[in-house]
Amino acid sequence: MIKAEIQDKELGEFLQALPADDMIHFTMADGRFRGALFHGTHLVNQMRAQHAAAWQTSAQGPDILESYILGQACLCAALLIPAVMKGREHVSWTYDVESAPARGFCVEADSAGWVRGHLLTDRIPIEKPLESWDLKAFLGGEGIMSVQTVRPGDKYPQTSSVNTTGSIADDLVFYFDRSEQIKTALTTSIQMDRQGRVIGAGGIFLQVMPETGGSYNGVARKGSQLSSSPDDKLDEKLLSRLEERCVSKPSIGSWFSEGKGCEDYLSMVFREFSPVIALHRSVVYDCPCSRELFLKHVRALPEAELSDIRRKGEPLELVCRNCSSVYNILPDEL
Repeated sequence: MIKAEIQDKELGEFLQALPADDMIHFTMADGRFRGALFHGTHLVNQMRAQHAAAWQTSAQGPDILESYILGQACLCAALLIPAVMKGREHVSWTYDVESAPARGFCVEADSAGWVRGHLLTDRIPIEKPLESWDLKAFLGGEGIMSVQTVRPGDKYPQTSSVNTTGSIADDLVFYFDRSEQIKTALTTSIQMDRQGRVIGAGGIFLQVMPETGGSYNGVARKGSQLSSSPDDKLDEKLLSRLEERCVSKPSIGSWFSEGKGCEDYLSMVFREFSPVIALHRSVVYDCPCSRELFLKHVRALPEAELSDIRRKGEPLELVCRNCSSVYNILPDEL
């Protein structure tokens, strides 16, 4: 990827003063729940900088809606790394609503710690000023959300699909409930200033864990005392309480926009559930594309097409869909 620079000097100075992006994995409620909290302000701004040229239009103005939709998708994709990956894995997540104005998106997340993605349409038509951040007006309608997982040694990718409602996080929670049989809570948040700059972004996911040992509510349990069912009424009630804690507090995007960190948020919101941090890790917006990779693909074209390119003598301009990097290839390189 050719890393794009953030052109807004004021925003650049603001981001330099913020803490680096961070993801923490944690457990709580005596290990009955696991989760991850992600500060992704820098990730969303890098994503926006990469696609800025493709998204800017004179009629539409700033790319606020595009940034918000793909930003939400990239935050969710980052949380898929701890949510579904147990080793060296790669996930491709497609949200396709053909009849909707925004159409949808395709994002990828890799266990190495990177996320990339693109909108299925670069310019989303807006007929009037935005009145709310409810995305159903732009992503609602009959659509399909597909999650494809690739693991080393698999002959074919594993793919699961569910219908969409236009609410990105809610549809991902529904996917976990139906396809993964895991009760999950997930929320993302993007804070913008009056000029439409992204000044805070992040997300959190929580999942119910089966009772596999150790203590539960302070009492050691084992053998026949344990249940692997994620549908226990007690778990449902506790999950609802955890979700209420996230909603009742300042939004995650607002929290990170003030320069506050992940550990402080976790301690403030879930103190009564005794969260235990397992690890910190980094997730960035990046793309493994390169000029050499594009050149390799072009050289693999049929000889007739290569001959036609050489005959015309014009350089090829190739654009990566996932990061908008531009690569120029000369005919004599083929």
